[in-house]
Amino acid sequence: MLGGLWDMVIAMVLWGVWLPSCLSQTTSPSQDGKIKFRLAGYPRKHNEGRVEVFYNGEWGTICDDDFTLANAHVLCRHLGFVEALSWSHSAKYGPGTGKIWLDNVMCGGSENSIEKCVSRGWGNSDCTHQEDAGVVCKDERLPGFADSNIIEMQVNENRMENIHLRPLSGAHAGRMPVTEGVIEVKFKEGWGHICNTGWTTKNSRVVCGMMGFPSQRTMGKKPSSLQTVYRIHSVACTGNEAHLSACSMEFSKANSSASCPDGGAAVVSCVPGPLFTQGRARRVKLKPMSQVRLKGGAKTGEGRVEVLKGSEWGTVCDDHWNLQSSSVVCRELGFGTAKEALTGARMGQGMGPIYMNEVQCRGDEKSLWDCPHKSITAEDCKHMEDASVICNIPYMGFEKSIRLTGGRTQLEGRVELLLSTGSGVRDWGLVCGDGWTSREAMVVCRQLGLGHASSGLRETWYWDSSNVTEMVLSGVKCKGNEMTLTDCQHHSVVSCKRAGAQFSAGVICSDMASDLVLNAPLVEQTVYIEDRPLHLLYCAAEENCLAKSAAQANWPYGHRRLLRFSSEIHNIGKADFRPRLGRHSWVWHECHRHYHSMDIFTYYDLLSLNGTKVADGHKASFCLEDTECHEGVSKHYECANFGEQGITVDCWDLYRHDIDCQWIDITDVKPGNYILQVIINPNFEVAESDITNNAMRCNCKYDGNRVWLHKCHLGDSFSEEAEKEFEHYPGQLNNKIS
Repeated sequence: MLGGLWDMVIAMVLWGVWLPSCLSQTTSPSQDGKIKFRLAGYPRKHNEGRVEVFYNGEWGTICDDDFTLANAHVLCRHLGFVEALSWSHSAKYGPGTGKIWLDNVMCGGSENSIEKCVSRGWGNSDCTHQEDAGVVCKDERLPGFADSNIIEMQVNENRMENIHLRPLSGAHAGRMPVTEGVIEVKFKEGWGHICNTGWTTKNSRVVCGMMGFPSQRTMGKKPSSLQTVYRIHSVACTGNEAHLSACSMEFSKANSSASCPDGGAAVVSCVPGPLFTQGRARRVKLKPMSQVRLKGGAKTGEGRVEVLKGSEWGTVCDDHWNLQSSSVVCRELGFGTAKEALTGARMGQGMGPIYMNEVQCRGDEKSLWDCPHKSITAEDCKHMEDASVICNIPYMGFEKSIRLTGGRTQLEGRVELLLSTGSGVRDWGLVCGDGWTSREAMVVCRQLGLGHASSGLRETWYWDSSNVTEMVLSGVKCKGNEMTLTDCQHHSVVSCKRAGAQFSAGVICSDMASDLVLNAPLVEQTVYIEDRPLHLLYCAAEENCLAKSAAQANWPYGHRRLLRFSSEIHNIGKADFRPRLGRHSWVWHECHRHYHSMDIFTYYDLLSLNGTKVADGHKASFCLEDTECHEGVSKHYECANFGEQGITVDCWDLYRHDIDCQWIDITDVKPGNYILQVIINPNFEVAESDITNNAMRCNCKYDGNRVWLHKCHLGDSFSEEAEKEFEHYPGQLNNKIS
């Protein structure tokens, strides 16, 4: 089909022949000025797929006639990638639907828009969808583009825009979540209903999954007496679809309605997961024996997928990752189907093993481990390919009882809660800022649906724009994973040391957050004991890096026994880790001749087997900088010349074992079996996407002359059972480490 058009163009130009306008025009701008691009199809990764174009309010495809790598370069840049690696023809990623918007596209490769390329014009094509073009883009983003590592259900906007449940009874209208109701479908023309003739439990399973529920109840047919519009008929789902639009069905024409013989509007009854069960505390934990979890997400029901194998958690590689496999994860955790399947470590890179690759679920499996998959080797996948999900969760209306006021943007402000007063009237009040940290801010941002926390603020006098002055909540202590602020521990009676409104709590939220983790194996590999002369420890003593007994030592004679090791701290999050204080507040230390941007960056503790601290140390941020980075990542932070401090995403800061204060003073410790514990960002001064991985622990044997570390691991990398065994570690019987 005009496959040799380019040769014709060259020949005609050489002979001075004008081309017909239908073959020579560049693509004119969309009438509404909105042209969007996306990748679609299956199987694919986030940087490849069928190219789809949104033009004049409708998604369509591009024909592969005369398609070249130059075309792919232009399209990949539209999609936010730096360039194309290859392109595909003959609907490699499956045939699309709707219009074929462009045909015989011919780009030079340097155009900044597909509109600048020669083509037959918008909507002028003689192709079928079996000729849809695809691209494979280089997995490197253009500056300024947000990550697009998303595989989502691409709903035909002309068929259905939204679905919700209308409660069957007015008595249940205000109860959350709505688990039972009439299915209402939104179209461009308004809301309509589904005829329940032939309706099955498999159909209900799909709808309940979309509403955030893992399963459905079997219901008898409930004909509706509604005077209603039936827009959808003869729905036939397999039960494994992630969205109702993927099921077979028949549609009535717009502004018309077919009757629903012997039936009425389709109704479903859904079973909520444990976090959303009515009448139960929302602090309920997920199944203790669950072999899957989500890490690094800002909201409930999203995160990096991690699976439990043996006693250790590991990640899943994103090859062939799709909505069906993601939905199995979501349902296993008590959520609905997957809203989005994400690839390319969109929720941050994990640490430790990668257990699964090329997972290919049908969608009805009880566990991800039940799905066909491949075990992998280190050559197959890296953590930059970790798979993630965003699950459908029930709407709870949590954001209606909390708000931010006075901020410069909707992402920041003073926290105000809507709570019942003694008389039963609900009114807005403030939260006491005493003890407020980034952990509490994490919960506020989650409840508001505003992403991660950037800062938790104890004073908000600069945001005084509200007439709300009464403190209604104090003593708030959150773990960081709660869904609402009132789920956190707090005082039963308000008690605030600084009661003025200017001392109420505030937050700053952000789309992205950092996530620091310690390289546990390196600690195990580099540990040793040094007897260091006192005359070399004056600076360390000045910075309180020695045990208290050092003050009574006969300076400068004698020595201190130091347990030394290296700390390599990685930022595996999606935002740079920056000190909370600006450089104007950093403290200069003359002895070591450097600035401290954080008073305490890490705690080093040696614990007895019953948890009692027998020795400790701390590490101020001598200087946070990028020591090394992963391939393709540039260093941004350097301490020299009063430079900016921080740790860039996918970089790490190395504190070598031989620098001052990189130790625990064990001069007074007796030989025995202990636990070495290192905690990063212990006071939660800087917000992170995940604080459960900030601690590292090791079994430690000290015989009075030498030291051995054993089973060094991040605090959340073992199963609960393995962690309990670690805590009850009886000590090594010999010095051989298995």
